[in-house]
Amino acid sequence: MSRLAALDPGRSKCGLVLIDSQQNRVLAGEVVPPEAVMAWVNHWHEQQNLDQIIVGNGTGSTQWMQAFDGLTNVHIVNERGTTLRARERYWDLWPAKGWQRLLPRGLRLPPSELDAIAALVMAEDHLKRRCSWLGATPDFSLKTWPEQ
Repeated sequence: MSRLAALDPGRSKCGLVLIDSQQNRVLAGEVVPPEAVMAWVNHWHEQQNLDQIIVGNGTGSTQWMQAFDGLTNVHIVNERGTTLRARERYWDLWPAKGWQRLLPRGLRLPPSELDAIAALVMAEDHLKRRCSWLGATPDFSLKTWPEQ
């Protein structure tokens, strides 16, 4: 199995996704503070044996490249526009319900943080294909390690 982790780095919170790149399926997605990123990535690596890590070229990307050095293959990717595209991708994955369906997409506000979805968008760009995210909308509230 081929496992990929993607990181959308930020100053106060980061988006992380774990992807099975052979099945084009998201296995997990989290929004975590920067100080919790290594614990999550190490946990995923121990559980899933990551083949590669994708890091957005924004805030602190050089620091993350150094932190992940030696863990597995690490790639920097362009994250320009991913936050805006994450909003669109959110509605693709979990279509609006009720009265929100009547609003134009541009006026809908996702009910959660989009950092994990931005990480997904970066991973999909890198893989050059879309991934499915099965199940109900995950809880993208800010988490620390271990789980709250």
